[in-house]
Amino acid sequence: MNKRGLSFWDILAWIVLALLVLWLILKMLGIINTPVLIEYAPYFGIAYLGGWAMHTLVRATGDISDIKRNLSFLNRKTIEIDKDLEIIKDKCKK
Repeated sequence: MNKRGLSFWDILAWIVLALLVLWLILKMLGIINTPVLIEYAPYFGIAYLGGWAMHTLVRATGDISDIKRNLSFLNRKTIEIDKDLEIIKDKCKK
């Protein structure tokens, strides 16, 4: 499993989210009066955040697959060790 920090896209997504929240707060307070065309900008931001969330989900799915593969390998190795220990126990009894 790869240890990943925040990527550029993660940071960009958090900035977009913060700007959307700030815009919504200022819009609700009446500080921002924008034309109708500019009011569609948050929807584009939401679409970007949705894409970012899907990318994060795909990345998490890949990490989970790696963990599953590693656990399967460890399970096989544990079974091999158990068999070896049984052989050693049998030899010690003789």
